[in-house]
Amino acid sequence: MGFFARIREFFARRQWQPVLGLALGSGGAKGMAHLGALKAFEEAGFSFSVVTGASIGAIVGALYAKGYSSSDMVAVVEGLNRKEFAKNLRPFADLGFAETFLEQYLDGDFSSLPKPFAAWVTDGKTNEGLMLREGKLSRALTASAAIPPFFRGVEADGKKYYDGAFTNAVPADACRELGADFVVGIDLAAFLEEEEKGRIARLLGIAIERLTPVKYTEDCRSRGYAAADIMLRPALKGFSSTDISRASMDAMFEAGYEEAKKQIPAIQKTIEEAKHAHKKASHRRGGTKKAE
Repeated sequence: MGFFARIREFFARRQWQPVLGLALGSGGAKGMAHLGALKAFEEAGFSFSVVTGASIGAIVGALYAKGYSSSDMVAVVEGLNRKEFAKNLRPFADLGFAETFLEQYLDGDFSSLPKPFAAWVTDGKTNEGLMLREGKLSRALTASAAIPPFFRGVEADGKKYYDGAFTNAVPADACRELGADFVVGIDLAAFLEEEEKGRIARLLGIAIERLTPVKYTEDCRSRGYAAADIMLRPALKGFSSTDISRASMDAMFEAGYEEAKKQIPAIQKTIEEAKHAHKKASHRRGGTKKAE
């Protein structure tokens, strides 16, 4: 190997940084915890290069990929007419009102985003989950959040899509598909009590089975845990996905902030371990080439 080639390899090893991915889970109003976590990440100097999300996680993820800060996103929430939103929480409502609202902040298509981003949705015909990475951004986001019996499916590209949580509640594996080396996930439903899980499953299950073609897959929660390096689990026990009172939203924001602060040392440690492992692997590859 020539002198300049060795110099280039040396600096390549020295400068390698893992691509950080952020997978944001579903949870309706509990998405305020995502904003709290982002505030903690900002304070720690973390910047994620790849973002994916399901349902409210897709909306927050798109805002992040666009360049909005946590405080910017809080301002977006403040711009939401809560009374008008609450009026639309009726069986199988059309999500056109949400699409119109989102267009104020996320106009254009996926190509307008500075960071790679994907919204996870569920195909209403096949019940398969998939990443949306093309087309009108606000339409894709409403599709990812279209959970029956509250909302009807959203049509895009000739297909009807439903909430991504049915097939992948925290799409950490999608982050890896987009090129992330290290993935942090945020699960907003981790602290649901078993009794509450059962009640929700019964109520939604009956409506879903009878009135919609989609259902929860067996691995809709576990696949995110299998793919994430670190999974944040904000303490949201007792909060509802439809609770948009000011006091609850503030408390959920704080829960996300505290959970992220608690996990930051573990995230930093894991990233450093990844750098060290990459450096060792580079040295081994260099030694092998030299021996040859």
